[in-house]
Amino acid sequence: EDLRVDGRGCEDYRCAEVETDIVSNTSGSARVKLGYTDILVGVKAEMGTPKLEKPDEGYLEFFVDCSANATPEFEGRGGEELGTDIANTLYRVFSSESSVDLKSLCINPREHCWVLYVDVLLLECGGNLFDAVSIAVKAALFNTRIPKVRVLEDEEGSKEIELSDDPYDCIRLNVDDVPCIVTLSKIGYRHVVDATPQEEACTLASLLISVTSKGTLTSMKKVGKGSLDPESIFEMMETGKRVGKALHVALQKILDEEESLGTSRQKVGFLG
Repeated sequence: EDLRVDGRGCEDYRCAEVETDIVSNTSGSARVKLGYTDILVGVKAEMGTPKLEKPDEGYLEFFVDCSANATPEFEGRGGEELGTDIANTLYRVFSSESSVDLKSLCINPREHCWVLYVDVLLLECGGNLFDAVSIAVKAALFNTRIPKVRVLEDEEGSKEIELSDDPYDCIRLNVDDVPCIVTLSKIGYRHVVDATPQEEACTLASLLISVTSKGTLTSMKKVGKGSLDPESIFEMMETGKRVGKALHVALQKILDEEESLGTSRQKVGFLG
């Protein structure tokens, strides 16, 4: 009947709160609250050496930390497996050539490039972690400012790198093609998006789909012990594309609104 326990339809997300630029000592940051799921992401740009196989590109490194306060299951080493799983999923989502223009992160080929360290902290787990993490990562990358660099060469041919002192003289990343993850959970004969922990407990199997703002599907992963028949998978992919496009539009609108306020916006802040 397209009605869930909390009154939502099968394709409805819970109310999401997005705030960017909240951690002062990062190049970019964002916090996303989706229902009771609370994610903090910080991006730090540091200079490094390009990888041998891609000498003219920078790269991204992901690290996911599951706070022991998020859920009792994370005490001790309980959250490590989930953290690794989320990080590996992010690597897969960002492995597509078009998601981020990595060539723009190159300073001089084979010698220097920007490495973006993306740190994800799970503050609270209230279901649908992968989607919330992907939204927070996209928002933090949108907020990231990388200092402009000049490469000076002296008469002997040795190169020196000079960073710009002007905080407004910076490179911004184009996040238009950064995908978001849409998790579709199969319950009975139907599938739902943005499952709560109660719904996740009833889920036989889930499909994680990464979708770009144009509705292009970039990767797919099945989780859970149950099986999915081809017809269900096709149906879930179509739903994922449709829901993903709407999610991107809503997120971009919030990010643009926040950006337009500039320094005048009131910060709720990390502890707000």
